[in-house]
Amino acid sequence: MRTLLFLLQKEFLQIFRNKTILAIILVVPVVQLLILPNAATFEIKNIKVAIVDNDHSTYSAELIDKFISSGYFILADYAPSYNQALKTIERNKADLIIEIPPNFQRDLVKKSISNLSVSVDAVNGEKAGLAAGYTGQIIQDFNKQILTKWIALPKYNSAPAINITFSNWYNPLMNYKTFFVPGILVLLLTLVGGLLTALNIVREKEIGTIEQINVTPIKKIHFITGKLLPFWLIGLFILTIGFIISALVYHIVPAGSFFTIYLFAAVYLVAFLGFGLLISTYSNTQQQALFVVFFFLMIFFLMSGMFTPIESMPRWAQIITCFNPVRYFIEVIRLVILKGSLLRDVFPQLAIMCVFAVVFNVWAIINYRKKA
Repeated sequence: MRTLLFLLQKEFLQIFRNKTILAIILVVPVVQLLILPNAATFEIKNIKVAIVDNDHSTYSAELIDKFISSGYFILADYAPSYNQALKTIERNKADLIIEIPPNFQRDLVKKSISNLSVSVDAVNGEKAGLAAGYTGQIIQDFNKQILTKWIALPKYNSAPAINITFSNWYNPLMNYKTFFVPGILVLLLTLVGGLLTALNIVREKEIGTIEQINVTPIKKIHFITGKLLPFWLIGLFILTIGFIISALVYHIVPAGSFFTIYLFAAVYLVAFLGFGLLISTYSNTQQQALFVVFFFLMIFFLMSGMFTPIESMPRWAQIITCFNPVRYFIEVIRLVILKGSLLRDVFPQLAIMCVFAVVFNVWAIINYRKKA
């Protein structure tokens, strides 16, 4: 026990003397939580639109005003012809073209039908799909206004009608930040668990202190525990900072219990710290450890459901995500924060994370070769 305490004292002294690690612990969580939710938005606004108005009527002016006042579109060009408007797309100054045909208002009033031409720059498929969707909704809403103005309904409408009432549960305002910020909290803990611990033992090898440790009677389990425990406490400290910033800046407070989140985070950190230590036992230099960690972290983040739903992935990719520990923590923290799920609701994910923790740490202990 005394040996373990000496190891912990040594690790904390090394951590607090390293200004880079202190910056990662104190500065990185704050910067990422303040910048990423506002930069990596799931909403697309400021779509640049080029207008070609061949009608110059009251209706065409109302339709153009409806687009500009929607908050999603900005007028990039008011072109006299389609070919000239197309040049703005070719120069990347517009995202779509809306061409209003001649006699647009007359055809709507007399023939009850008119056509609009919408040309979308589809280089960015996701942006193009959303831009086309927004355009369709605005035109449909404008069409309803015209119908309401010109069609006189009978006193008794014999046609059956279905009224739909929407109720958004768990995220009533459908704010993407409420969905995205919990994932960033998981990202912060993963970086601490995977990156810092992976560089830890390798640093001992590079500066030569590992040889001094190897000739001592310290047991492998004590050595691994001494390496793991300080970063485990730091990870929980970073999670606390993340919750404080989430509450103060984004007004995100878990609907469920903090105990459930911290319990799962404690097990998750044990698992990912073991993963980082495992990588460090295989690496001889910090550069090797860094490249290996980033290779796995990229896969873990992209296949965690943080950015895209796992259900939309191919079947083979969904199977691979079952071996991704990041996926389970993101599921749990969103369930607890948004839905208020209880410990019994996330018990399957907790059991799987315990398996990850045992496998990674036992593997790291076995693979660490202590030579006298």
